[in-house]
Amino acid sequence: MGETSEDTVAKQEEPKDQETAEAAVDSTAAGDEPMLVEPDLDFIRAATKHGGESLKKCFQCGTCSAVCAISPDNATFPRKEMALAVWGMKDRLVSDPDIWLCHQCGDCSARCPRGSKPGDIMAVARNFSFQHYAFPGLMGKMLAGAKFLPILFGIPVVLILALLAVSGHLGIPKGPIVFEKFFPHFLLDPLFILASLWALTALGVGLTRFWKDVKNDGALEENGAKPGLIPSIIAAVREIALHQKFRECDTPNPRSVSHLLVFYGFVGLFITTTLVFFGLYLPKVASLVGMHFPELTPLPMKLYHPVKILANVSAILFASGLVLMIYQRSTDPEKAGATNYYDCLFLGVMAGLALTGILSELLRLAGAAVLAYPMYFIHLVLVFFLIAYFPYSKFAHVVYRTVAVACSKYRGRT
Repeated sequence: MGETSEDTVAKQEEPKDQETAEAAVDSTAAGDEPMLVEPDLDFIRAATKHGGESLKKCFQCGTCSAVCAISPDNATFPRKEMALAVWGMKDRLVSDPDIWLCHQCGDCSARCPRGSKPGDIMAVARNFSFQHYAFPGLMGKMLAGAKFLPILFGIPVVLILALLAVSGHLGIPKGPIVFEKFFPHFLLDPLFILASLWALTALGVGLTRFWKDVKNDGALEENGAKPGLIPSIIAAVREIALHQKFRECDTPNPRSVSHLLVFYGFVGLFITTTLVFFGLYLPKVASLVGMHFPELTPLPMKLYHPVKILANVSAILFASGLVLMIYQRSTDPEKAGATNYYDCLFLGVMAGLALTGILSELLRLAGAAVLAYPMYFIHLVLVFFLIAYFPYSKFAHVVYRTVAVACSKYRGRT
């Protein structure tokens, strides 16, 4: 073709009676036979708006694939994905599992002679992917922009206030600060269990759709020595848990440290919550069948209680990782990558969780009931937000990435 992709995209973005222009895409760039495509101009505009400003600078030189440490010899990654993005082939791009293999280390963006920042484009593609597979679709759209945040935060506020009103706990309890007196677990736990079931169902539907598209596109049919599906999943979990791919990148990038701190801090807090849940209910269930089970997690727990120590250490790791992550994004955007709306929402909610959780404990220890209980209320709202909206936000990255990495292991991608 006698023009660059930049010229082509510029022409694509010119309105022509709102009709979609048709164009032929180079088989070498897209990885398929020559075909007639209809560029999704809305996708191109949205990608540009949400962090892909450099999209139309790409002229398919292949430098990104040459320098990428995870690009196999038999696949032009991420050059192929850049071509799909430039041509507005949204359906092909969002179902491409390879976009989830990129950790946005910055190698390709640092070496790109045109400054098209392929790493940032891959990040935008991932955001479009889980939004595309969101169930129900309305929730994906609501989490994609700030205008719906008052409604999204308003839902848990109203639900929690309603439960507090029903239980007669709207006021500040008298006496020593015990959060159980403010919001009893027999009311709190069913609410979060229902939110978790909702999130798991929605995430399951989205992942099923994603896997179906991956399978239909033939991504599981590449040649290579294929391990079993279970070994592939185990290998994927190990790779993500250790952040192994970060160490393969050539560009020095400290993001792996902040990500690991947040990851393991969050895992520690999840384990703590699970231990407290079973510690509360196992003795009650055991008593119903005539058995005795010791109370393992009496509330409020002493600071020297093993579960409490795990909680506090995890909170410190979590908060430290978030502070480092925010610092890296604000001081070195070249290595951290462009910050889009999904990044801001993720960092904002996670920082809010860390801050309100730590302050709730400190205010409780200080005996400041008038501040401790409202702070705990805000913390509960943020926890509900995290759980109920997990499938529609950047929190879902860890699940989609795990599936994609397992897919790459299964198909023998090296």
